[in-house]
Amino acid sequence: MTLRLTNTLTRRTEPLVPLVPGKVSIYCCGVTVYDLCHLGHARSYIVWDVLRRYLIWRGYAVTFVQNVTDIDDKILQRAAEEGSSMEAVSERNIAAFQADMAALNILPPDRMPRATRCLDGIRALIGELEAKGAAYSADGDVYFAVTKAAGYGKLSGRDLNAQQDNASGRVSGAQEARKHHPFDFALWKGAKPGEPSFPSPWGPGRPGWHIECSAMVRAELGESIDIHLGGADLIFPHHENEIAQSEAATGKPLAQIWLHNGMVNVGGQKMSKSLGNFTTIRALLASGVSAMTLRLFVLQAHYRKPLDFSAEALEAAATGWRGLGAALAVGGAAALGWEAGPEAEPDPEPSPELARQRDAFIAALDDDLNSSSALAVLFELARPLRSLAHRLEHGERPSPDDQRLGAQWLLLVELAGVLGLVAEPSAPAAAEPAGGPSEAEIKALIEQRRTAKAAKDYARADGLRDQLRNHGIELIDRPTGVTDWIRK
Repeated sequence: MTLRLTNTLTRRTEPLVPLVPGKVSIYCCGVTVYDLCHLGHARSYIVWDVLRRYLIWRGYAVTFVQNVTDIDDKILQRAAEEGSSMEAVSERNIAAFQADMAALNILPPDRMPRATRCLDGIRALIGELEAKGAAYSADGDVYFAVTKAAGYGKLSGRDLNAQQDNASGRVSGAQEARKHHPFDFALWKGAKPGEPSFPSPWGPGRPGWHIECSAMVRAELGESIDIHLGGADLIFPHHENEIAQSEAATGKPLAQIWLHNGMVNVGGQKMSKSLGNFTTIRALLASGVSAMTLRLFVLQAHYRKPLDFSAEALEAAATGWRGLGAALAVGGAAALGWEAGPEAEPDPEPSPELARQRDAFIAALDDDLNSSSALAVLFELARPLRSLAHRLEHGERPSPDDQRLGAQWLLLVELAGVLGLVAEPSAPAAAEPAGGPSEAEIKALIEQRRTAKAAKDYARADGLRDQLRNHGIELIDRPTGVTDWIRK
């Protein structure tokens, strides 16, 4: 079979046919680093991690690029609130993002460009658009002219003329008055007093959000790529505007396939920082929810569908993971002598039943990354292994029939790895004695302390330091604003 994916651009499920046979280029829209990541981010990056892992497992050479937006109004606002700088806020949250992704067993991107480090490419692309008549400057700002983009609205399905009619009477303000069309958008924003700025042919300022991604895609992967990824909330205006800019400049399709994941909902509303209904990844992990439970929770739903978050749904995922995790871990039992990984000898002639299950797993993921059906295969494989784990836990010796489950366990480990699911340690490591805070809990308390200090609540900040010290954790505040810790 061939991997088929639902392309937002064409509204069809299409086979993946890479531009270069055997190679797949992927660009994933990353985070704006003004705060910690929440479960909505986790959902997006977990499902794209599965796509990447599956392509690699099927033998493709994958180049995966994920950007960082490190200059933005929200970052500047957070820096002003803290009395710090854009760089300090960005660096802290980039480090937190990378730690959160590692905790969720998400593969790091091959390259991770930052907007502030791609300014030459951004300015060059804006200049090309201006030379082609697709952009115009006005008092230090530069705008993209949407009427110059052939097929503007083709990704989102929005009709430009209807949008202009709907905007009639609602457009006001000096900035809007400078636009040729109400939906023209900024490529370059002239500097405001007190804001960081960068030089440009149009005067000091900073890039607009949309042009950053267009420039980074081109710099890292070229003018056309295989797959562009993001959340459904990015379809319009971000990805629509990316297409308009890039294709106006190059005359080539920006991406063959556009994939968008559904939102995480809380009480029927999208989880977001602006609504204040979000739960951060590290808060969930610090509360005792395991990383694999979160992955399982996310993968139980199809990536394009909304995902409803609730305590009950999370507990159901935790129950499912306890069984699956026990099956994955059973191979480590000394009484069995099984092994996985590079040292394991593949079964030269798998049984017809194991071959059927492997084919069913492939068919599920080939069908637009149907992770829920792929999980069903894992649970089927895990059933006798869970039973074996239960009997070993109660002191029974494995029978000859149990020993013959080794090939089934190896297949389970292999297929679970494609979904990024791995056995977790069942007890705290020696460096984290029972009764003491885990690494995730320590990081969460350090983040709470940072927030308290930013709010000038020094009594609470000191209390959190004392709380950690009582558990043998000593904090080290670095001049860069980063807080390290050691366990005494």
